[in-house]
Amino acid sequence: MTNKEIWKNPVFSISASVILLLVILGATIPKKFGEIAGKLFIFTTVNFGWFYLLAVFIIILFLTFLAISKYGALRLGPDDELPEFSFFTWVAMLFSAGFGVGLVFWGVAEPMSHFFTSPVSDVTAQTEKAARVAMGYSFFHWGISQWSVFAIVGLVMGFSQYRKKKDGLISTALESVTGKKPIVKTTIDSFSVIATVMGIATSLGLGILQINGGLDTVFETGNSFLIQFFIIVIIFIAYMLSSSTGLDKGIRYLSNLNLGVALILMTFVFIAGPTVFILETFVLAIGDYFTNFIHYSLRLEPYQKGTWVRDWTIFYWAWAIAWSPFVGAFVARVSKGRTIREFIMGVMVIPPAIACLWIAIFGGTALWNDLNYQTGIAEAVNIDLTSALFQTYLHLPLTTILSILSIFLIFTFLVTSADSATYILASMTTNGSLVPPLFAKLVWGFLMAAIAGVLLYAGGLEALQTASLISALPFTVILLMLILSIVKLLRKEAIPIRNADLRRFERLQKASKEKENQ
Repeated sequence: MTNKEIWKNPVFSISASVILLLVILGATIPKKFGEIAGKLFIFTTVNFGWFYLLAVFIIILFLTFLAISKYGALRLGPDDELPEFSFFTWVAMLFSAGFGVGLVFWGVAEPMSHFFTSPVSDVTAQTEKAARVAMGYSFFHWGISQWSVFAIVGLVMGFSQYRKKKDGLISTALESVTGKKPIVKTTIDSFSVIATVMGIATSLGLGILQINGGLDTVFETGNSFLIQFFIIVIIFIAYMLSSSTGLDKGIRYLSNLNLGVALILMTFVFIAGPTVFILETFVLAIGDYFTNFIHYSLRLEPYQKGTWVRDWTIFYWAWAIAWSPFVGAFVARVSKGRTIREFIMGVMVIPPAIACLWIAIFGGTALWNDLNYQTGIAEAVNIDLTSALFQTYLHLPLTTILSILSIFLIFTFLVTSADSATYILASMTTNGSLVPPLFAKLVWGFLMAAIAGVLLYAGGLEALQTASLISALPFTVILLMLILSIVKLLRKEAIPIRNADLRRFERLQKASKEKENQ
């Protein structure tokens, strides 16, 4: 497609114009922009928080049923299609594109926040019981609920794209429900793109804040928007260079590097930290997670008039929903050839398992230090969330090396996520092209960096969280429609005969012929 043809695409022109308008407003009137965003945040969470919780719970139930049903044997592609990427590379791509930078940010910050101020009113803060609740809730927030949202989008898009040989657009995946009217398809795809940009901007912003916090801890650079601006520029240059190499090179190599560095950090902290405490914490938190899963999934506070669920669980779900068009499309792109059962189990189990292990190792180490030595990590985190990981390193050997390696990991996670996002956004706005034009990548690469910068300028972490919540609301409706769409698509599919059944059929047929010949 030429540059002129790209601009004529209504999805590209509408979504790019909306994001550009938000960038201009945020840059010119940041205070007013922040105030309006705050009001929309309150309106969304107060009136629709229940909708986010219920929608995610329904998606989990549906995907679980689908994985164990007969339809789980169907492949995302022809019946004889083999997976495009090795299992390790596939997991690495899921880990990097989906949630890596968010996990590094919240892996210590979340459990220590819950430890400092307990989510449960009858639990005294900064006690052993508070630590247990903090770990259980952290596992819940990074468990299967987040990834069920990514899985439903990726499943429907992958099935439509590789099984039905259609383009990789959300609107196309929904055609069995919404029809093929251009105005409907354009509206759906535009909503998807805008939600994606806001979700990515949130993750970019979180990562940039944490890099700034790490640099301040190690080199005493201070925390300021000017430093954050320079970080944005460097990341922008890096991910635009990476995106020019294509999916099979830049993203693939960076994803493997990310997972490798993450495993090195996890192994070191596990050995250098309170190893037995980490293992016991992990096992206990898994038990608490399963025990409280339904309660946590549907917990609201209509009687207490509290804001904790809104500030944490609803934010997480909205953030995941805003991310889901991008992560879902990317997961679909790298999952070609896998069965529905393998896809659902892989996407909903492996990344959450890695996340829970990460939280147990890093968050568990921080909790152990505060419980046994009153190191004040929770108090420091309460003052500055971005310092959480680096405050924990102060109580481990090789502090400076760990901090620098973590800053590098956050940087590469951001580059990988943004690289993946430019590819997906460019594809979504050029009719689902598998090789989107460089111009489209450049436009979306710039707009992603710009909106992240504007949100940081207008209100920092609070503005980033607000953006995710507001943009996710219309896409939550689309997620529920995707369930109806995949049900309709699957009903038209013939279930492949298993190899064992096929061999049994052949033996019976052979025996029958031998009997006739006698």
